[in-house]
Amino acid sequence: MRNRGKDEQHAVLLADDHPLVRQGMRAVLDTVADIELAGEVGGGLEAVRRAIELLPDVIVMDLQLPGPHGIETTRQIRTRVPDAAVSVLTMVEDDTTVFAAVQTGALGYLVKVVDGADIAAAIHAAAAGQPVFGAALAGRLRTWFVSPPPPDRPFPELTPRERDILDHLAAGLSNAEIGRCLHLSGKTVANNVSAILAKLHLTQRSQAIVRARDAGLGRSP
Repeated sequence: MRNRGKDEQHAVLLADDHPLVRQGMRAVLDTVADIELAGEVGGGLEAVRRAIELLPDVIVMDLQLPGPHGIETTRQIRTRVPDAAVSVLTMVEDDTTVFAAVQTGALGYLVKVVDGADIAAAIHAAAAGQPVFGAALAGRLRTWFVSPPPPDRPFPELTPRERDILDHLAAGLSNAEIGRCLHLSGKTVANNVSAILAKLHLTQRSQAIVRARDAGLGRSP
């Protein structure tokens, strides 16, 4: 992280695919004197590219990004721009996703019910290299680090829904068939398959099937 005097601004890159959310964030950050919105993007690939170009102090990252998922985007940014801190701001708060984001390198994790002051405080903390998590998430993280899940649990970076979909995928079901089994729309299944590939660092559906079967999935349906 670049050293800055107390009167200097912290450059922030905002990654969120919802224009209204970005608009709200602009309004929030405009009220904070020492935070500068250096750029905003709506997708994972663009977030990585702009992070390399802008070298921001902090990236405020939504996880539900189109191509690649926010967790994979965080991993790529932390690898290619290690001085930039990533602070997650998302609606997703299940344990598996929170832990995967932290393991990937996110320095903070807030859910989109916080107010502008909390967001500004999280950015300041991230810029200073200090982790910030909502009170409920912090408690769950402490519990997890004291009693982590069994190491042989397959694919801990996936959410329970994603693991269910991968299980059905490994059984040879199509997206439409998975949707009928799990009472999900085809679009929801397709989005989850994309997230699964991103989190497992794979590019093809067939690769995910092989990985899942090797881990013992694909027997339930």
